[in-house]
Amino acid sequence: MISTNVLIATALAYVAVLFVVAAVADRQAARGQFGWLRAPIVYTLSLSVYCTAWTFYGAVGSAVRNGLEFAAIYLGPTLIFVGWFWILRKLVRIGRTQRITSIADLISSRYGKSNTIAAMVTALAVIASTPYIALQLQSLTISFAVLSKGEAMADTNPANTAIWVAAGLAVFTILFGTRNVDANERHYGVVTAIAVEAVVKLIALLAVGLFVVFGIANGPAEIFAMAPDEMLQVSSMSGARWIALNGLAAMAIITLPRMFQVLVVENVDERHLATASWAFPLYLLLISLFVVPIGIAGLATLPAGSNPDMFVLTVPLQAGQTGLALLVFLGGFSAATSMVIVSSIALSTMVSNHIVMPIWLRFADENRITTGDVRRVLLAARRISIAGVLTLGFLYYQSQGGTGALASIGLIAFAGMAQLVPALLAGIFWRGANRTGAIAGLLAGFLLWGYTLLLPSFDGTLILSQDVIANGPFGIAALRPEALFGLDGLDPLVHALFWSLVMNFFLLVIVSLNSRPSALERLQSALFVDVFRQNPNARPVAVGRSATSEDLYTLAQRILGADRAYALFADAAKQQGESGTLPAASQEFIQDFERELAGSVGSASAHAMVSQIAGGGTVSVDDLMNIADETAQILEYSQQLEAQRHKLEDTARKLRQANAQLTELGAQKDAFLSQVSHELRTPMTSIRSFTEILRGTKDLSTADQQRFVGIIGRESERLTRLLDEILDLSFLESGRANIAREPLCLRDAIDRALESATANESSDRITIHRDRDAEADIHVMADFDRLSQVFINLFTNALKYGDRNHPVISITANPGDMVLVDVHDNGPGIDPTNHNRVFEKFARISAENLAGSAGLGLPISLEIMRNLGGDLVLVPNGPGTTFRVSLTPAPVSGLLS
Repeated sequence: MISTNVLIATALAYVAVLFVVAAVADRQAARGQFGWLRAPIVYTLSLSVYCTAWTFYGAVGSAVRNGLEFAAIYLGPTLIFVGWFWILRKLVRIGRTQRITSIADLISSRYGKSNTIAAMVTALAVIASTPYIALQLQSLTISFAVLSKGEAMADTNPANTAIWVAAGLAVFTILFGTRNVDANERHYGVVTAIAVEAVVKLIALLAVGLFVVFGIANGPAEIFAMAPDEMLQVSSMSGARWIALNGLAAMAIITLPRMFQVLVVENVDERHLATASWAFPLYLLLISLFVVPIGIAGLATLPAGSNPDMFVLTVPLQAGQTGLALLVFLGGFSAATSMVIVSSIALSTMVSNHIVMPIWLRFADENRITTGDVRRVLLAARRISIAGVLTLGFLYYQSQGGTGALASIGLIAFAGMAQLVPALLAGIFWRGANRTGAIAGLLAGFLLWGYTLLLPSFDGTLILSQDVIANGPFGIAALRPEALFGLDGLDPLVHALFWSLVMNFFLLVIVSLNSRPSALERLQSALFVDVFRQNPNARPVAVGRSATSEDLYTLAQRILGADRAYALFADAAKQQGESGTLPAASQEFIQDFERELAGSVGSASAHAMVSQIAGGGTVSVDDLMNIADETAQILEYSQQLEAQRHKLEDTARKLRQANAQLTELGAQKDAFLSQVSHELRTPMTSIRSFTEILRGTKDLSTADQQRFVGIIGRESERLTRLLDEILDLSFLESGRANIAREPLCLRDAIDRALESATANESSDRITIHRDRDAEADIHVMADFDRLSQVFINLFTNALKYGDRNHPVISITANPGDMVLVDVHDNGPGIDPTNHNRVFEKFARISAENLAGSAGLGLPISLEIMRNLGGDLVLVPNGPGTTFRVSLTPAPVSGLLS
């Protein structure tokens, strides 16, 4: 047990350290000495504000109650940072180019700088964050009670303790987070302090984890051996609830006000996201590493009925480790205060910019805008908002009695903020989304979330009675909050998330498709959706407005302060070449000035303020329609020109290929005609010569006459054979040849071919190597005569080119997906330089043994095999020459028939 005075002194000392850290950081930033303040690791650690008291305390409680289900809270953000990094990058780019101050400001700016939608998002954020604020109060008050009273089972606290905690956090946050009016200005002090707190809570959890594993147990094996079976079952990591939890955590990382604040608003360099994409998931891994071991140790060492949400604190306290327990208290204090600080800053900015300022502007005339102290109004609104947010958190905490499970409270907040996802994603990716559709979707999602999840969490104490929750309003079962429209049997969280998001997306799309966006919406949609196509340093589009420099300067002083207003106007005058300190109130300057104000009061309020001063009008519909149309047309024409360029390049490439093919075909045609004329001329010359001899010589002997007539006959046969081969090759190449494919025995075709090729040869001089039995078992799909013709050509060539004295033909058949038949001779082989010419028409590689050959045998054989669905190739594996014939095997059914 630790005395109350020691706890208070420790907390105050810790807060003092944070103030010093923040003050030093702010002082360095004011001097322009950023250095480590802009380091990627500081930015990454600031993202740990995601890990609140829910994570610090509630993760262990969730592991004890629901097993490994707690891992989804860490896996969801990891998926976003690792797999959907491009979404984060787009949000950061939009935030910087549009000077976005909050998630409400981003959605409002996208949908025509609408105050209505900004107020809706703000209200939703405040209501959804209220349970989360209550969660922090609950964790702090319980941890305070546990340490001060030494009660391991403590789970409730007196109301005055919660009040003092809430009041202390309110004062701390007001002093810490409302030093500047410019909400878009980087809060270096806040971010640095949060980074320090991130290290403290990580060290605290790791210290408890190491103590549990190596202090209470003798290593990981022993601690896990103590675990209940149901705690380590992976069945909890599946199903609809598991998917819903992962989706909620993923959506929360970009929609929770505190996460949007540190992720987008506080980002000083887009490149820091690259570091955060791996460093932040690593942080989540480390902070969740000992969740299960701590839960196991709590169940094993603490009395039955102890609050599992407090195991992180009560386990070391029960073991007498007071110093470690105090470190854990500071870690939980860091987790809670960092969340409260950043959330309060974000929420107070949203409330002041989108609720207070629009109301004030409605009742303020132009004179009051330029003379009233807008800075005082903004600061007062933000400070009151902080107090109001914490008051709501306290009231929710009181209504729950301080007994709700931390994880359950956090999931309610997550589901509420998830309602912003449809409008957010549609806004940055779909030009067709408009203000009316976004409002319809948000309103439906918000009401369904409240009806099906938020109000039932009060157990009948707020608006919905126990009877309505159980039986539905007026006894209508179909309207039961936890079984809406008869969808029964689902987990309450899954049920609420399904109906709220489905109706949210549905109405957003349907209403957007059936309504017209305003001119300003069309302009903003182009800026948001195509943010990466724009020059980030380009000046915004100027529109027709007019105002005096004096009025604008007065407004700037009231909102930005005298020093900053003077610097802004002096720099603008210098850039315009003006001699004084007031620039000309050009359309470009008015637009830049509005963007500067947006960093303090939000896009919608800044737009309204400047519009009132600049002649009371915003932008003419015609002007904005023209701008939006021109922007869309430029992008469309650019895309069309790019597409046409690619088409022209592709067409030119195809024309070059066609020209090359035509040139090659022309050369082949000339060569073919030359070869054909040569081959025809040889027998024709012989026929003509011997015919002239017979006609002109009268004293020829009968023997000479018969010999000459025989030569004429043989040359005529050769000429006929050549013409037949040319015609046959032409038909085969054109696909007009009538070739029937039917099952046949491979051995029969080879026998027929060998018989024809060796008919005039002595059997003693020729050696044939083959396996007829194996060939008999192989059946192929082919035309018997045509296949025999191929083998005849191959065997004839093998005899011609084989050894002159003793030619050897080796025939090898291998079955498979394709039947492969190799024909090998024992000749000198073909020189590798001539391999490509083997299948050319009229190509004769060697003059030896080629009398009477036209060089068409192999080309014809190749075309026959291709028409049979196979192939013929030269296999370069000398010595000798090997040709391989590929054939389609005959199906078994064909053989049986």
